[in-house]
Amino acid sequence: MKFHSLATLTAVLRHGSFAAAAEHVNVTPSAVSLQMKQLEEYFRQPLFDRSGRSVRPTPFAEQLARTVDRAIEDIEALRNVADLELAGRVRLGITESAQTTLLPRAFADLQRQAPQIQLQIERGTTPGLLNSLKAGLLDVAVVFRPSTGGSSRLRWTDLGRERFVLLVPDSLTPGGVADTLRAQPWIRIDRELVAGKLAARFVDSLVPNKQALVDLPGVEAIVAMVAMGIGVSVLPELRPELLGAYPVREVSLGRQAPVRQMALVRRAADGGNRRIDRVEQAFLNALAPV
Repeated sequence: MKFHSLATLTAVLRHGSFAAAAEHVNVTPSAVSLQMKQLEEYFRQPLFDRSGRSVRPTPFAEQLARTVDRAIEDIEALRNVADLELAGRVRLGITESAQTTLLPRAFADLQRQAPQIQLQIERGTTPGLLNSLKAGLLDVAVVFRPSTGGSSRLRWTDLGRERFVLLVPDSLTPGGVADTLRAQPWIRIDRELVAGKLAARFVDSLVPNKQALVDLPGVEAIVAMVAMGIGVSVLPELRPELLGAYPVREVSLGRQAPVRQMALVRRAADGGNRRIDRVEQAFLNALAPV
């Protein structure tokens, strides 16, 4: 038995004839007749009284049609329950960088496509957000993927890559990257951060045992100090509005430049959560060209 034959049966009873039902379900009247005969063979009893000039449904056909209608209503109810899963709170952890780049576009996508999802947003660093996610304090996080320390309990979706540059004051005379790092004080981004680890490794490869003037956790604070001529720094490429706000310049680090991978991470056990699925899709949509 094919399930679409049951839908055809309800169409026959609703519209009163094989011909009218055929037009409704977009098949020929002979196809409708064949489907009804197949149903009669399956249930081993007649569905229509064909003794007169027109066919009339038997009591069993009417009972079967009512059963089909109830089943369709139940299926629709299940679909509505699934839609309700797109309503509710999602606890999102996010790094400062992603908060000013991807978050606005992802949030706008959610407002358009799933307005019943409410984001509870917590800003933090990658290590802290990962700890909160593992502890169940967050549902999903947008962070930078550590080079080590992966966990089978987590599922990662890559979002984008950021290349590192040497940030110098506008007033500094251009020179080679290694020579500049040797000659200038180094303002280092906190080594507890993914960016800090990558930057420190790169600087050490060019100028071994280079001592930092100061460690700072925030990119904007480092940019402000570089703009004052206090030193130089190795940082991920700045967003345009930040680069334009300070008298600083980015110098390419060449093919050996470190790269950090932004990713969305969630617990593997939450693989069937449709709210988190929709938030993940919103961040993927945020990567699309405007």
